Amino acid sequence: EHLVESGGGSVQAGGSLQLSCTASGFTTTTYCMGWFRQAPGKEREGVATIDSDGFTRYSDSVKGRFTISNDNAPKTLYLQMNNLQSDGTGVYYCAVDPRTPCGATAHWALNPAAWARTPWGQGTQVTVSS
Repeated sequence: EHLVESGGGSVQAGGSLQLSCTASGFTTTTYCMGWFRQAPGKEREGVATIDSDGFTRYSDSVKGRFTISNDNAPKTLYLQMNNLQSDGTGVYYCAVDPRTPCGATAHWALNPAAWARTPWGQGTQVTVSS
C-alpha cells in the first residue's frame, strides 16, 4: 500500500492549485480517503475526506473553496483548492483507510489521530504568498 502526493507549489493569495494522490496496492472497495495539512509550527489538521459511497466532508476553514474528488480506476485522490489564502500554506498529506467508509456519522474522519494506523503519503508542499 503506497501513496504519492503531487501538485504542490507556490501560489499567490487568491490563486488555485490541484493536488493529486495516487494510491497503489489497495484492493478494498470500501474506504475513506482524506487530505490533511500541517502548517509550520502547527499540528496536522484534517482538510477533507471522501469515501467509497462518495460522501464528502470538509473542514469549516476550506468549505466552499476546496473540492475533494477521486477516480476509482485507478484510485487517485484530488484536492482542488481555489481562493487559497495564507493559512493554506503547509505540507499536504493524503491518507487512505481501507477498512471503513466515512459517511455522515463518521465524526472522526477529520481527526488525524484516527488515521494513525493507516497509510500516509510523504506530503507535498503548498506555499501561499500574499
